[in-house]
Amino acid sequence: MKFLCLICAEKVMEQMETADADSHYAEYAKFTEDIRASGHYISCNRLLPPSEATTIRVRNGKVSATDGPWIETKEQLGGYFLIEARDLNEAIRIASRIPGAARGCVEIRPVAEDEQTVTALGFDKHP
Repeated sequence: MKFLCLICAEKVMEQMETADADSHYAEYAKFTEDIRASGHYISCNRLLPPSEATTIRVRNGKVSATDGPWIETKEQLGGYFLIEARDLNEAIRIASRIPGAARGCVEIRPVAEDEQTVTALGFDKHP
């Protein structure tokens, strides 16, 4: 099963002191190396701060775009890991080692792989 691990924290890298951010990057490098070696890794990335976000809405066929996140919150979405795990328990064990879990939280969501989703999104077609 695939799980998306959404990493939230009160501070993203750009908001940290340089030494603290450097240390955090090193923790992530080690964690990523470990889950690549274990075969659980699919992909990951860091997100730029909410100040770089754009939120769009479509109402009655009209698109509106606003700067920033769509909700005010203390914690910010800072990045993600897409992992492969046998089940939720294994996903929890893996996600608990994500460095951001010690500073904020990690939300784990199963990725939909049902037939209707796969067909609708074209995953069953080869390019």
